Amino acid sequence: MQDDLVQKIKHDPNYQQLVRQRSRFGWILTALMMVVYYGYILLIAFDKEFLAKKTGDGVMTWGMPIGLFVIVFTVLVTGVYVRRANSRYDELTQAIHDKVKA
Repeated sequence: MQDDLVQKIKHDPNYQQLVRQRSRFGWILTALMMVVYYGYILLIAFDKEFLAKKTGDGVMTWGMPIGLFVIVFTVLVTGVYVRRANSRYDELTQAIHDKVKA
């Protein structure tokens, strides 16, 4: 019974679309996150002078806002994925569920 259900789900076009969309979107967001994060790490490794420059007359250096950007970007990427998952992916999952239960 379970194997039959698994095969029914795997052959459902909505399931295939869900897997394809979720994988593609996940890899895109992963690539963006890697570029931002490793870009920051490379800046730390190879251009410490730039990160140590003061942004104005105060004590803040460029490293602080750029580091904050990395953190905020992480939260934004997570929010974008959650929004997509709660709308499009949940719709596809519900369509698969309804089709299998019918």
